[in-house]
Amino acid sequence: MIRILALAAFAIALTLPATAEDSTKPIEPFNGKDLSGWKPKDEKRNQWRLMRVVVNDKEPTVFSKSTSDTDPYELVCVKPGGTDLLTEQKFGSMLLEIEFMIPKGSNSGIYFMGEYEVQIYDTYGKKDLKVGDMASIYTYAAPKVDACKKPGEWQKFVIDFQAPKFEGDKKVENGKFIKVTFNDKVIHENVELTKGVTPGGLTGKEVAMGPLMFQGDHGAVAFRNIKITPKK
Repeated sequence: MIRILALAAFAIALTLPATAEDSTKPIEPFNGKDLSGWKPKDEKRNQWRLMRVVVNDKEPTVFSKSTSDTDPYELVCVKPGGTDLLTEQKFGSMLLEIEFMIPKGSNSGIYFMGEYEVQIYDTYGKKDLKVGDMASIYTYAAPKVDACKKPGEWQKFVIDFQAPKFEGDKKVENGKFIKVTFNDKVIHENVELTKGVTPGGLTGKEVAMGPLMFQGDHGAVAFRNIKITPKK
């Protein structure tokens, strides 16, 4: 009888929603094998592929295929004129750790909740950084320091993002980029999103939760080692 009751309790537990503790465990949304969990905004214009890419001196403005056949696949937008790629899962506040690479002159971005962009743009070597340059919070803040690497090199963001808070349909607290570290340098702290969403987002509206979205309509970009830690 005890065994039957224990099995019944276990079966019920499997049907219950995840606990708060479970919901804050790190997630790796890209498995390196296929595009499970991701979807293009426009299937007809989709240029996202699983590849291993490099940038070489002969053709620095485009990706070339890597000669490696053992490294994990990367999530690659292979050329300009494509479409954005977003997670099927929706998130609110999160800590995002992500590596990316672009060819010379390329332009992309990471949209939190599909609406708030951290810019990816080849402005290597530029000293007077503006809000549209690499690692800026688009239309809000230029990076404090230049941490940009050369095109063709892997670069890394660690981004602590706080989602806007709602009570019903009413927003009661703005979103905020609490801290952005770029190639091991702190470039933003406590940037409050007082004007709402940034241009080019998924819906142009502020909501409690949304997907992580990569811009794919401007230029080529590759991503790897993506880790999302949801926050309460």
